[in-house]
Amino acid sequence: MAFTNNNGRTQTSLAEINITPLVDVVLVLLVIFMITAPVLQSGIEVNVPKTRTVKEITQQRMVVTIDSGQNVFLDDQPVNLHDLAYQLHQRGVDPAHQVIYLRADKTVPFGVFATVMDAVKQSGITNVSIVTQPLEKQ
Repeated sequence: MAFTNNNGRTQTSLAEINITPLVDVVLVLLVIFMITAPVLQSGIEVNVPKTRTVKEITQQRMVVTIDSGQNVFLDDQPVNLHDLAYQLHQRGVDPAHQVIYLRADKTVPFGVFATVMDAVKQSGITNVSIVTQPLEKQ
């Protein structure tokens, strides 16, 4: 776009957008998200078993964790095993459509695992996925 100034000269306006600062900001945000994304999964350290078939979690869901000391956590908050069904029921979601991810340390006895599964089922939630890690390829 051209226009005339007071001196009678024709000048063109700067119609181009400088995208260098935009690219800088986007790259900084990308680095920040890459660093913080693994931290957001869950703060409880659990050595989950390794399997051949693993489906990657893409959405944020409720996670029940059993650590190596057989402590139970709902998301990152410790919870009494006897209160787990009540806590899950109090979340105010439709149990028929709710998905729970169950993370258990590989040293946890099956009896404890089964008790936690029973507490989840008592809350009305039937869609339970067990979190594992992929096997390393040899």
